[in-house]
Amino acid sequence: MNPFNFNNTYLSLPSSFYSLVKPSTLKQAEMVLLNSNLAQALDITLDNKKALEDVLFGNNDTVNNYSFAQAYAGHQFGGFTMLGDGRAIVLGEHVDNKLNRYDIQLKGGGRTPYSRGGDGKATLKAMLREYLMSESMHYLGIPTSRSLVVVSTGETVFRETAHQGAFVVRIMKSHLRIGTFEFASYLAGEENLKALLDYTIQRLYPHLITNDNKALAFLDTVIAKQLNLVAQWMRVGFIHGVMNTDNIAITGETFDYGPCAFMNVYNPNTVFSSIDTGGRYAFGNQPNIIKWNLIKLAQALLPLVDEDQKTAVTLVQKAFENFDKTWFDVYYDTMLNKLGIESKTIQDRFLVDELLQIMNQLQLDYTNTFLSLSYEIDGVTNFSNDKVFINWKEKWLQRVANNSNGLETAKAIMQQNNPVFIPRNDKVEHALEAACNGDFGSYNLLLNVISKPYSYNKSYDSFLTVPSKNFETCYKTFCGT
Repeated sequence: MNPFNFNNTYLSLPSSFYSLVKPSTLKQAEMVLLNSNLAQALDITLDNKKALEDVLFGNNDTVNNYSFAQAYAGHQFGGFTMLGDGRAIVLGEHVDNKLNRYDIQLKGGGRTPYSRGGDGKATLKAMLREYLMSESMHYLGIPTSRSLVVVSTGETVFRETAHQGAFVVRIMKSHLRIGTFEFASYLAGEENLKALLDYTIQRLYPHLITNDNKALAFLDTVIAKQLNLVAQWMRVGFIHGVMNTDNIAITGETFDYGPCAFMNVYNPNTVFSSIDTGGRYAFGNQPNIIKWNLIKLAQALLPLVDEDQKTAVTLVQKAFENFDKTWFDVYYDTMLNKLGIESKTIQDRFLVDELLQIMNQLQLDYTNTFLSLSYEIDGVTNFSNDKVFINWKEKWLQRVANNSNGLETAKAIMQQNNPVFIPRNDKVEHALEAACNGDFGSYNLLLNVISKPYSYNKSYDSFLTVPSKNFETCYKTFCGT
């Protein structure tokens, strides 16, 4: 029996794109988290717990015979390398009752041909973190992978110290990424690149099938998806932490929640990732990096854009001619929603820039500053008497007075775009440490809080508290490998 409705179209691609891999058989595994709401939404049957465990714990031969790890390449911190799923195994593509298709992947499922000497495993703490952060992004309304199950494997995994082993069942529309196209273009040949593009369009963007230049139309579509996604990250103060091309999904979904974090005190140079020593993926640099990554996608697609390389380059360059203008249009539209401005103008952008400058100078919390403008909540900020801020607020109030219903309209817009609650770094770490020691009370409470991020609840005021400066200075996040 299988609780999923699997139909594996990815295996129709040339075999260079994957390796059939059976997940590890686990005898002491135990499900520690199950996302029943997600299962219900995707028509995944949970009536038979043993059937689900058999699939996830490597005891269903029918599934195991078709599970696979994906091959891909990518630019990691600017350097190109051959990669692939080193600790992830796709069990299959689940098709729900509305014929929507989702990859069902074990992250931490064991070694694959792409493990490059790694153990293919994951830690319980890292997988609980992935579940928490991806759920937070979902409820914030940002396209994201989601987590169905966290499984404790009963094994010991060694990183900097010994950890409890685990894997997460990750669900996405597709795990195709920019790095997949880089692999096809540079390592698999033009025929395989064309096969990949045709497959991707058929599966994800069928409206492009009849386009005269499918490669160029596909590039335009992915650019639009990524610009919107990064603007949404900036809206909520999210720092991905490892925006390598192999971590940028063609679908425009956020995924790979290893070194990620949410910014507290506003500083565009904020970095929490332990491996990002140069600040390449700092909060304020994310728009530049997504442009860089998309150029890498464009370069990979050149053979399919036009047979003549010069013509192909010219066409691709045109696709990026208005990139910066489009980015600023999307970004400021998003940020002006955070200020509750109804009919936006170019001049309104100065209000955004000026406020961010004030926040940086006064070291104000990003989330709580916008929260204080959206709600009348005492004690969440400490800038109400600052003259520079008072002058800015007067200009802002004069501007929102032009809304259809003035400040009332502004507050309605702001309360839809400014989260009250985010997974604060200190709260996340406390919850994870307790959960790894068997106490899920804080973890479940935090899950509940972040599941209603736009609703103010006074009983959760403690979750508005900003971590201490010492905590933030020392705080580091890790990729988990």
